[in-house]
Amino acid sequence: MKKSAFILLSILTSAIAFNGCGFYSFTGASIPPEAETISVSFFPNHAQIVQPTLSQQFTEALQDKFMRQTNLNLVEAGGDLHLEGSITGYSTQPVSIQADDVAAQNRLTITVRVVFDNHYQPDSSFERTFSRYYDYASHKSLSEVEDEAISIINEALVEDIFNASVVQW
Repeated sequence: MKKSAFILLSILTSAIAFNGCGFYSFTGASIPPEAETISVSFFPNHAQIVQPTLSQQFTEALQDKFMRQTNLNLVEAGGDLHLEGSITGYSTQPVSIQADDVAAQNRLTITVRVVFDNHYQPDSSFERTFSRYYDYASHKSLSEVEDEAISIINEALVEDIFNASVVQW
């Protein structure tokens, strides 16, 4: 009984120590200990095809990820860490062409240009393009799958951006 209590106490102490220092989180995020805030600017849609709600959905998903996975406070502008950019691509195209020259699947691709600024670690700042896609059956229209596709693509893009900016493995 005493041994299990000691192990539990050791685990709790380690968790508090790692969480309290502000440099490491159990999500793998490496954030400078002096960083307290993050700002995420609105990502306007500059793609040739503009999906009306995409900018808002993407920006909110990015903000939510940082709020859920870090101890940083979200501020309107001038955060210790700052993300900005734009949606540069939103397109659908046929993939998986069959023998009769008909597509078996279509692909929705979303591309985002991101500028990340780390005030305390400028070497980890970057400007980069991220792109993800969602394949769907060609017998379905984009409007039938668009909400699900955008949700899945946004989740993947946000994860990629989060990892590139604060995980850096």
